[in-house]
Amino acid sequence: MNWNLNDLFNSIEEADILLQEAQKEAEWFYENYKNKLESLNVYQFLEALNSYIDINEKISRVMTYIYLQFATDTTKGNLLSKYETLSTEIEEKLIFFELEFAKLDNQKQLQFIEHAGVNRLYLETLKKESKHKLSENEEIILMKKDLTSSSAFSRLFDETISDIKFYFDGEYLSEEEILSKLHSSNRDIRKKAQISLTNGLKTKQKLFAFIYNQIKKDWKIECELRHYKTPEEPRHISNKASQKSVDALINVTNSNTDIVEEYYNIKKEILGYDKLYDYDRYAPLKGIDKEIPFDEAKEMVLNCFKNFSLTFYEIAKKAFDERWIDVYPKENKRGGAFSHGATPKTHPYVMLNYTNQIRDVFTLAHELGHAIHQYLARDAGYLNQHTPLTTAETASIFAEMLLFEDMKKRLNKDELLSLYASKLEDIFATLFRQIVFTNFERRVHSLDELSDEEFSNIWQEENQKMFGNSVVLTNNYKLWWSYIPHFIHSPFYCYSYSYAQLLVISLYNLYKNGYENFEEKYIEFLRSGGSIEPKLQIQAFGKDIENEEFWLEGIQTIRNMLNEFKSYVNED
Repeated sequence: MNWNLNDLFNSIEEADILLQEAQKEAEWFYENYKNKLESLNVYQFLEALNSYIDINEKISRVMTYIYLQFATDTTKGNLLSKYETLSTEIEEKLIFFELEFAKLDNQKQLQFIEHAGVNRLYLETLKKESKHKLSENEEIILMKKDLTSSSAFSRLFDETISDIKFYFDGEYLSEEEILSKLHSSNRDIRKKAQISLTNGLKTKQKLFAFIYNQIKKDWKIECELRHYKTPEEPRHISNKASQKSVDALINVTNSNTDIVEEYYNIKKEILGYDKLYDYDRYAPLKGIDKEIPFDEAKEMVLNCFKNFSLTFYEIAKKAFDERWIDVYPKENKRGGAFSHGATPKTHPYVMLNYTNQIRDVFTLAHELGHAIHQYLARDAGYLNQHTPLTTAETASIFAEMLLFEDMKKRLNKDELLSLYASKLEDIFATLFRQIVFTNFERRVHSLDELSDEEFSNIWQEENQKMFGNSVVLTNNYKLWWSYIPHFIHSPFYCYSYSYAQLLVISLYNLYKNGYENFEEKYIEFLRSGGSIEPKLQIQAFGKDIENEEFWLEGIQTIRNMLNEFKSYVNED
């Protein structure tokens, strides 16, 4: 199944027409509101805000269309670059709006905020971030500079990683295809896949180190220009998360890696190995070592959604029926998976690289969870459709939990062991591994330019702390920092997965324990998108994300899952 982009545009020419319309409206907006926000009354300001939203939404719709073409064919880098430049030129006419609002006197700001309705938090955030804003000319310079700095190096990374072919048993495979081999039940295949992945990455180590060093430098320069105290601060502000809550999450997670170590020592015994190597981490246990065709995965996911909520089911079915999804790997398609929220006037688009593995079924549920969240959040409007990263994973991880619980009901002991192993490993990847990534980022961003060997050594050290004495990390594993896209695209992004993982575990426990009107409150939570501060959203369920006990509660739930897994292992 390939996605149907006609819901955005029927052709590039049609997209061009909307972009030209946005350009004319941006010029009109500039002429009518530049240096005039101070003189506007509340109703005039809201008219200006609505115009600002409408222009940005048109630009976003065009860029969504172009980016989705690039995502499935990374040879279209020139096309993406062209439209990034065109959209930046239009956005230059709009940049004054947020800057002028930030400089309004306090009383005027509060008056506009009071009447902003669903866009209230957006304006409140602008008010809070005003001290990090530069002058209009400086902001324009940074916007132009970005085209040849961070975004350019991000594009170079994407094109390079997509272009690498990994030699395996007489054929050349994509990144996604070789990574899927690490989940094989055959140890020789896993080991050969590990060598193949490493050999492919090895040819580009100098380039990947150069790209990452430029990303680090660019991030540092912008943080200094905007007077951020730490390289993490801009991410925390955009996540609506306090440094205190993030530090608590990281400290609690780092203090409980014995969960990971214990699990992998048990897995080593189950597999009958003297040593468990890095390429053995995802070795499947007996039980669900079979391929799952996409049509079967579709029915599994729809069924578990339907059991929870007709709202979830109907949106997901719509995604399948109307082809919001691009399913299979293909030449020049970028790796990984995502759900692109597009704009409130269209619908999300889901990209997969489906390879018929059980983990791909969970990826399908995960990305459809994102799509459901994004689709529901259309009600909150363009400025609020995208949530902070700390709550962006809420529906996606919840959807995985629904699939996990649904599958448990129909499995025998061996299959349950396999399912629990898969789920625990997924939680480790989403929680502990993402904190390892953050530990890695904290270290490398605190240092000046690093060689590829220095990146590799820090990567190996931070990963070994998580595994303890359970997994032997080979020299090949040292190079694997270099294919992680978040380090390049979104510095300090990764902890948000962990944030969301423990948050969702807590919410899911409420659902399982019969919390009153849970579905209704949860759907409302998703509909609000980014229009309400996460702390307040969670308070509706009686939780406090700034309390360290909150994170420990989630950790305890994972310990309980590990104990359930051990009970199945010890069954006669």
